[in-house]
Amino acid sequence: MRRAVCPGSFDPITNGHLDIIARASKLYDVVHVAVMINQSKKGLFTIEERIELIREVTAEFGNVEVESFHGLLVDFCKERDIPAIVKGLRAVSDFDYELQMAQMNNGLTGVETLFVPTNPTYSFLSSSLVKEVATWGGDVSHLVPPVVLEALKKRLGKD
Repeated sequence: MRRAVCPGSFDPITNGHLDIIARASKLYDVVHVAVMINQSKKGLFTIEERIELIREVTAEFGNVEVESFHGLLVDFCKERDIPAIVKGLRAVSDFDYELQMAQMNNGLTGVETLFVPTNPTYSFLSSSLVKEVATWGGDVSHLVPPVVLEALKKRLGKD
């Protein structure tokens, strides 16, 4: 079975994230979406809420498993026999950081990282920008799946 992981904080999941997961789901038998637990950051959504939103928006793919992780991504991969990490790249600045991470991960355990260029439609998109625009009442309906938009509105009191 060909397995890969798409890691991130997904606070919240955006159409850019979903595009990368969808593309990975066509290449692999199973795609694990690993929702990172970062104790030092207070998220807009809880880990459980993020997992539920991701499960809902990826259900149509049929081969996506969603769970949280804490610690090193390579340990997550090793525990689940996942040989590949799939990461989306928006810009050259992403590549500089992600290349270092990929080389470190490969050096630690031999896990490979595959870079997928982001769809140009989403090249500027990040969860942080979505939260900021939504907080100020801006329209983010074209940036997130409908269920995520509703959750954002509810959380921010904008409905």
